[in-house]
Formats: sequence, C-alpha cells, structure tokens
Amino acid sequence: MSLGVFLAVIAAAFLHALWNALIKRGPSKAGAMVALSVMEIPIGLAVALVTPTIDLAALPWVIAAGATHFLYKLFLGRAYEWGDLSRVYPIARGAAPMLVALAGALFLADPMSALQYAAVAVLGLGILLMARGVFRGGENRRLLAFTLGSALATACYTLIDGMGARISGSAVNYVAWVFVVDGLFYGLGMILWRGRAVVPRGWPAWRIGALAAAASYGAYAVSIWAMTLAPIALVAALRETSILFAVGIGWLVFGERMDRGKALAAAVIVLGVMLTRI
Repeated sequence: MSLGVFLAVIAAAFLHALWNALIKRGPSKAGAMVALSVMEIPIGLAVALVTPTIDLAALPWVIAAGATHFLYKLFLGRAYEWGDLSRVYPIARGAAPMLVALAGALFLADPMSALQYAAVAVLGLGILLMARGVFRGGENRRLLAFTLGSALATACYTLIDGMGARISGSAVNYVAWVFVVDGLFYGLGMILWRGRAVVPRGWPAWRIGALAAAASYGAYAVSIWAMTLAPIALVAALRETSILFAVGIGWLVFGERMDRGKALAAAVIVLGVMLTRI
C-alpha cells in the first residue's frame, strides 16, 4: 500500500467517526439524523445519474437495505441520546462485524477459519469490557440496548448490501440508490411517527446534516477507491481506526470521561475488528 492510499484510508476512517460526532453534537439526535438523511438524497441521485444503471433485480435489495438503514439510524440516534460517543461508537462498530461473522457461519454456510473465531472472541471480550464500564461508571444502561440494536441493524444491512451489490451489476450505483431510499425512508418515516416537529428549523442544523451526509458518503467512496489500489483486507482493517478517532473526539472535543478501562476496551475492539478483516 502506497503512502497516498494509506493516508486516504485514514482520512476515510476519520470521516466516518466525524459524521457520528456531528450527530452526537446536535441537541436533537433524531432531528440531526433527519437532516443527514434528507441531504443523502441529492448526493445519491447525483452519483446514480453518472454511474452505470443497476439491474432491476436488485431493487428489492435496495428497498430492504433502506428499511434496515432506517432501523440503524433510529437505534444509533437513541443510543447517542443516552451514551457518550466514546462508549457507543466502539460497541456499535465492534458488535456488527462479530454478528456478520456469526451469521455467515450459521446461515450462509461460510466456513470460519481459526483466525475468524479468534477475532470473534477478541471482539466479544472488548465489547464486554466496554459494557462493564457502563455498569461501573454509573452511565445510563439504556445505551447498551440501543447500541446493540444499531449493531444488529448494521449486520443485517451489511449482509443485504453484499448480496444486493452482487446482483446489481454496478456496486457504486447500487449504493447511490440505497442512499436515496434510505434518506426517503428515514425522513418520511420520522415525520409520520413524530410529526413535523422532528424536522430541524434552523439553517445550522441543515448545514451540519449536509456536512455529515457528505462525510458519510466520502468515507465510503474513499474506501472503495482504495480497495481498487490496495488489498481489500488491508484497507478494511485500516479503516477500523475510525474507532480510535471516535474515542479521541469524544474525549478531546466533547470532554467525555476517559479512563484506562475505556481505552483498553476500545483498543481490544479495534484489534478484534481488524482480525475480522484479515
């Protein structure tokens, strides 16, 4: 991997942590998610118009992905209402690949290697250490349920996207349409559920939403580009440094409490996620 690609992947990892931090920063997590989701629509349409069209057989997968993205955002937004960025992000980011690996072994007949079993064990240990900090630190335990719900939704849409992108014939166009459907589902769904009051009123909220949406797509696009120039497993593993960025942002920017237990748990989760990508 060249230095340029290495730095690009690190930047993508930072962008992923950044958009989560922007959602956490807003006074209304649901409103911030609505703004992000709505701003995903023009980004998705712009990419869809300049890339090869997907096979119509992939449309059910696009719709299924949009539905699971709705649940992912719903749970993630709620988790950030109850917990710190430096607590929620590592658990959500770490539990998802663990669930994908286990689901692949149980339901997709994908054999797991000894290294993958070790990765799942390391991830489980890291998540338990991070969850233990919730109980010992007197934090609101509701964050665990919503964070794990977010991780489960992530695992589901990861499997859906893997199948849908293969059927589509154009992975980039497929993801662009997922962005569009995801934005429509979440924006309209939240308005129908919680009323128009959930829609942010001021320009600053929409500006943050646009920045978060751009960071979200940029994180994905840079990672995909890097995978065309460097080994996929290496890029995927390096991208998981986003966990360290999220922990650092939570500590340095939001003033979240940092102790050796949280730092150790985050490091163990990073190691476990990297092992799942190798």
